[in-house]
Amino acid sequence: MIQTFADWLVYGIFGLNAESNLGSAVNFFFYDTIKILILLFLISAIMGVINAYFPVDKVRNYLTKHKMFGFQYFLASLLGLITPFCSCSSVPLFIGFVKGGIPMGVTMAFLISSPLLSEIAIAMFLGTFGVKITLVYIISGMVLSMLGGMVLGKFRLERFLTPWVLEIQKKSIGETEKWETESISFKKRLPSIIRESWKIVSGVLVYVLIGIGLGAAMHGFVPDGFFEQILSADKWYSVPLAVIVAVPVYANAAGIVPIVEVFVQKGIALGTAIAFMMAVIGLSFPEAMLLKKVMTWKFIGIFFGTVTLFIILCGYLFNWIF
Repeated sequence: MIQTFADWLVYGIFGLNAESNLGSAVNFFFYDTIKILILLFLISAIMGVINAYFPVDKVRNYLTKHKMFGFQYFLASLLGLITPFCSCSSVPLFIGFVKGGIPMGVTMAFLISSPLLSEIAIAMFLGTFGVKITLVYIISGMVLSMLGGMVLGKFRLERFLTPWVLEIQKKSIGETEKWETESISFKKRLPSIIRESWKIVSGVLVYVLIGIGLGAAMHGFVPDGFFEQILSADKWYSVPLAVIVAVPVYANAAGIVPIVEVFVQKGIALGTAIAFMMAVIGLSFPEAMLLKKVMTWKFIGIFFGTVTLFIILCGYLFNWIF
């Protein structure tokens, strides 16, 4: 429905050519902006309900006071596996975890896992590359997110959260305590949850528009064959180069898996192609711009740097195995 509206608006009302770079870029911009904003609002509202009724403080206390020997990172990665969100759509859940005071390392494990291991990515990967490669991809994605969460948890990144999200966290804790004390009904809680969800969406709106605008420009104006040309050389630096050139690109798994298939068919090493795919769906300018409202640039730099390193290692591992 959103795609139909975007097509009608861009090609029907604006009169842009669907085959042109400009038409493709503008269509991408409107489609993804509407989709992301709707998801942001819905997920924020759902997380508001969960934070209001689910004893997140008990989960937080349990995770911080009990040794789980890394099992909490596995659970966070597994949650990422079963939530069908792209990198930008995962941010509201990240905000929900932060609001609930969930340890940052566990939260980061989810943020890494969710876009990399969505059902769409796995289903398309299975149909394109078969069971063996898909299983290796799932396992490597789980390990990547778990190790990434563990490493990032050591940096004490809570101190690099922005005042905006810290204020949301403080307000959420106070509001939950009030609701529990006064036993306020869901009907009376709902308006406050909706207002808070809209506040979150309006707070990140500018960053969403800038990020998707960058993604739309890359989507519409990057020449055909550009990436195949620069990644075709089978050199030691092909994997890190694939990750670097992938960051400006913005696409979901449904859009990038067919491109990876073309890469492999044209002779690009499987590990290099998969590293490119992981970087596209796990690291992107739009995600960075959206996270800027939640994290300082130092936090984003540490996050992107750590995930980039692990993706490069995964690329080399795939090249070695296959």
